[in-house]
Amino acid sequence: MRPLSQRVCIYCRLSRRSYISAVRPPTAPKPVPDVKHVRQNPELYAQNCRDRNYPAHAEYPSRIQQLSDEARQIDDQLMPSRLRIKALEKTIGRLQNPATDPKKKEQEPALRAEAQQLKEESLELTNRKSICSDQINELALSLPNLSSSHTPVGADPTLIEYLNYDPQSPPSWVHNRDPSRSHVSIGTELGLIDFASAATTTGWGWYFLTGDGALLEQALIQYSLSVARRHGWNPVSPPSVVYSYVADACGFQPRDQNSEQQIWAIEQAEKDKAKPQRSLAATAEIPLAAMHAGRDLDPATLPLKMVGPSRCYRAEAGSRGVDTKGLYRVHEFTKVEMFGWADNTSTHSSPTSTDLFNNLLTVQKEILTSLNLPCRILEMPTSDLGASATRKRDIEALFPSRKRGNGDNIEEAWGEVTSASICTDYQSRRLGTRVRGITVKESRFPHTVNGTAMAVPRVLAAILENGWDPARRVVVLPEVLRPFMGGQEVIGK
Repeated sequence: MRPLSQRVCIYCRLSRRSYISAVRPPTAPKPVPDVKHVRQNPELYAQNCRDRNYPAHAEYPSRIQQLSDEARQIDDQLMPSRLRIKALEKTIGRLQNPATDPKKKEQEPALRAEAQQLKEESLELTNRKSICSDQINELALSLPNLSSSHTPVGADPTLIEYLNYDPQSPPSWVHNRDPSRSHVSIGTELGLIDFASAATTTGWGWYFLTGDGALLEQALIQYSLSVARRHGWNPVSPPSVVYSYVADACGFQPRDQNSEQQIWAIEQAEKDKAKPQRSLAATAEIPLAAMHAGRDLDPATLPLKMVGPSRCYRAEAGSRGVDTKGLYRVHEFTKVEMFGWADNTSTHSSPTSTDLFNNLLTVQKEILTSLNLPCRILEMPTSDLGASATRKRDIEALFPSRKRGNGDNIEEAWGEVTSASICTDYQSRRLGTRVRGITVKESRFPHTVNGTAMAVPRVLAAILENGWDPARRVVVLPEVLRPFMGGQEVIGK
């Protein structure tokens, strides 16, 4: 078998391989973008693209309008021919009656010839209309979700609150940078992390967790699952390989200047090139979102709340600087992800996507507060949202190793450890997930939410750095993790 580094390649971006042209399995549902809403609000969508750092997409709404106008004009041009063909077919049908006058039957060949000629003359226009429809759908599916009114416009997030942190009384290390308070040096000294061996086996961006480091990973998984379950989230163990179109449907679209993608695609043999592409999942959000693809959900079962631990794979293309050393930015890691579906109609009293979003945040806050990590919660701006999110909140923890210089400014020391998003019907429209109605017309698309319960490497690194006792050369474990570590209170001699 070929080594992993030769079996994967960087996933091509959406603008080069559309939803329509991508090879999809027979079971793949047809995506249903809200084209009508785009046509009715072209400037709203165009400005949203500019706000969200999708400048090239800002022209798509007007192009959708142009193509829609062209399709309507084609319909008008085809109408006389369609009416004439319909009339001819009715006449030909009547001529099939045995009682029909034989002289009238003699007209049948001429009538059939006229109908055939009209069909052939209409074919070019019909084909053009089909092309217009395909282009409209492709452009609409490429647009990012509309931003929430809660989302700050621009590049600056809004600070919501702090956890375990008082800006007037920061940790002592803030005033004087301590290079030894780095999870890389701590993990190496205590035999918890082995980067050197991973560089030999796989390369940069991979790592071994060893000894208590490996146990701490499992403790974080089990603790976060226990908290999420207590808040009503049902455990799921999802696959780590998904159809590539599913990643597209979930909104994992690149938009950086170098067209770099963060998802690894599995290389296919030449004989399998015509088969649907598969990718390594960048997050359990992708397979969890696809669990109900192409299905109708019973409104009585909503909301659905699932939590799943999984291995995650990211190319991290273009990543540079401080994040490239240590566990903060790696290619493979374990994460516990929460994902939910909600019925957001005003006629139902079940929890909405906003309710699930707040529930996600409650779980995240409880976990990070109990781990004694100094954190801050941010409402993220439009330029930071992925394609699917209408609203996103991040929680960042303080990492002593990320601080530069000896001043009191710790802005660069904050690093994201969780994220929570509302995606409205963006994902369900692309995955064909509906809420069943009394009639077909009353069926609707549910809203989806997702959030991190535990991003293991980053939280593990934050625990090592914030729990480090330099005098004793040990890491003091948070009390909530000790039952999952055999009662162990510290890591170290």
